[in-house]
Amino acid sequence: MIAKIIKGADFGGVINYMLSKDQGKAKVLASNNIGFIDQNLCAHEFALQASMRPNVQKPVCHTILSFSASDAERLTDDVMVKIANEYLEKMGYGNTQSLIVRHSDRQHPHLHICINRIGNDGKTISDRNEKYRSTKICRELTERYDLTLGEGKKAVNRHRLRGEDKFRYEIFDAINAVLPQSKNWKDFVTDLNKQGIATRFKTKGNTDVVQGIIFVKDGFSFSGSKIDCSCSFSRLNAEIERNIQQAQQHLLKEPMAHSIDESRFASDLSDALGEVFTMPMPSGSVDVDELRFQKKLRNRANRKRRI
Repeated sequence: MIAKIIKGADFGGVINYMLSKDQGKAKVLASNNIGFIDQNLCAHEFALQASMRPNVQKPVCHTILSFSASDAERLTDDVMVKIANEYLEKMGYGNTQSLIVRHSDRQHPHLHICINRIGNDGKTISDRNEKYRSTKICRELTERYDLTLGEGKKAVNRHRLRGEDKFRYEIFDAINAVLPQSKNWKDFVTDLNKQGIATRFKTKGNTDVVQGIIFVKDGFSFSGSKIDCSCSFSRLNAEIERNIQQAQQHLLKEPMAHSIDESRFASDLSDALGEVFTMPMPSGSVDVDELRFQKKLRNRANRKRRI
């Protein structure tokens, strides 16, 4: 079981999407703190309650709960409603309006839930750390109901993806393909560039301390953590260090092996920064200030190595 959370401002648009599937492909399973007679009236009631907090620009929380296809037979409507309501309660949405609709247009069972972030008491329901909390709750419910653990991004049908999602998954797949063979950062950056993916490093303030990574393809830009938690700078750096350690251990087992220069990894990231600056950026997305910044990083890295 996994959840996807989307914020918005138009209740009517979300409800229309949830109910506009072909005949028999969408089924209203439950509504909480709101009467469902007509979708327009339902949207009006959502908006009326949200109007108690006009300063909240995105009162709509559209949540999609997806389950493994292998659990389809056990996931009756009653079971799915029970799981959905437990999820809502744990997320803090027990005292607000929500509409639960089941879709059957995909192989895997899934629910769409329209939630009002303005509670019945007129107070705004906090969304602080909601993605972290949602992931934890999904894991708890998966274990409680003995559901199949999801396979994550590997189970996603790539051919269905469009736009931003398509490029994000292409970058994810490319990273997983080149990372095991990357003996240093320069290898990693160069191999991604061969697949049309540019790499940029984010530093802490005016220092040379790298604290983040950005990937760019065909004008779409994503931080590593937005692609997947395994693609954050810290996780990638740990994997590359592990590759180097494995290479060292392999050479130590060879009688004629030469030792690896341990200082190489220290300057490796600086080499990668220099490589990034010389890479051609995707057409239409050249940022002059960014190029100057990357050049400044390379010069700093070169000075640091000369000292």
